[in-house]
Amino acid sequence: VVGATTWGTTLGIIAARLGHAVRLLCRTAEEADGLRRDGEHMRRLPGYRFPPGLTLEHDPARGLDGAALIIVASPSDRFRQNVQRIAGSVAGDAVVLSVTKGFDRPGSLRMTEVMAQELPGLDAGLFAALSGPSLADEVIAEKPVSIVAASESDASCRLVQDTLMSPMFRIYTSDDVVGVELGGALKNIVALAGGIADGLDAGDSAKAALVTRGLAEISRLGIAAGARPLTFAGLAGLGDVMATCASPYSRNRRVGEELGKGRRLEDILAGMDAVAEGVNTTLGALELSERLNVDMPITRLMARVLFEGLPASDCIPALMERPPRPEW
Repeated sequence: VVGATTWGTTLGIIAARLGHAVRLLCRTAEEADGLRRDGEHMRRLPGYRFPPGLTLEHDPARGLDGAALIIVASPSDRFRQNVQRIAGSVAGDAVVLSVTKGFDRPGSLRMTEVMAQELPGLDAGLFAALSGPSLADEVIAEKPVSIVAASESDASCRLVQDTLMSPMFRIYTSDDVVGVELGGALKNIVALAGGIADGLDAGDSAKAALVTRGLAEISRLGIAAGARPLTFAGLAGLGDVMATCASPYSRNRRVGEELGKGRRLEDILAGMDAVAEGVNTTLGALELSERLNVDMPITRLMARVLFEGLPASDCIPALMERPPRPEW
C-alpha cells in the first residue's frame, strides 16, 4: 500500500486481517519508524492496532518487492509524484489499484490515466480503480460496506476481490473504469454543495433536490467522457453521493457546511488534518466540462464560492432562479 493515509492504512489493515502479507509504504524512514514504534496510526486511526501481517517500509524497492497488488492511496495532488516514486520498483505483472477520488491537474486526468503515463511498461488491464460509499471510519470498524472495483481486465478485478473482500467488505466488479473514477471524483463537489445546504439550514427537500440534480450533472459529464449511464445509478455514483452528502465523517460535506455558516475556505482548510478532495476536484471538473461542452451549474457555482468569494448564502437564489426547463 503506497501511502499511510487514512484510507491507505485502513485498506492495509483490512488486507492484513484477512491473512495477507501487507507492506505499508511510508513517505520517510521517520514516519515508518514512528508507526512501527506505536503499533498503530495514532493520528489517523487511533485504537486500531496493526495486525501481525502488516509491516512498515519507506524504501520502494523493499516495499514493492514481489507485490502482486499495489494500492496507491495518496491525495490527488500528490498522486503522480507517488507513482513516479515507485515506478522503478513495480513488477511487470503487478496489478496497480488507485483508491484516490480526484483529478490530476492541470489536464483533469483520472488516476488510472496518470498511472498509464507514469508506468508505460504495464498493460492497460493491470490498472484498476476502487470507488463507492466507503467511509474509512466505518470500514475499519467492520461495519457492512459495499464498493466496486473497475478495470479493463476481469482478472485484475478478481485479484482486488480476493485480496480485500470479507463478510463485511463486499466488492463488486465493473469494466467501466471511466464511470467508476468520475463518479468517485465528482461526488465530492456535490458533497460540498450538500454541506452548504446544511450550513444554511435549507431543509431536507432542498438537499434532496440538490443531490438529485448533482447526480444528473455527474452523469452528463460522465457520459460525455465515455462512461456508461448505468454506472451512475450504482455504487460509484448514487451510492457514493448518498454517503458523502449525508455522513458526519465526510470531509467535503463538513467543508461545505462551514462555508454555509459563513467561514472562509482558508480558515476551514487550515483547521483540517486531512484533504478535502472536492476543492481540487471542482477546478478539474470545470476544465473537463469546458473541454466536453457539458453544462454543470452546481460545479460552476461551487467554483465561485471556493475561488471567487461568492457568499454561500447566494447559492440558493443562484440555483432556484435559473430559467425554467424540463427535468430531462
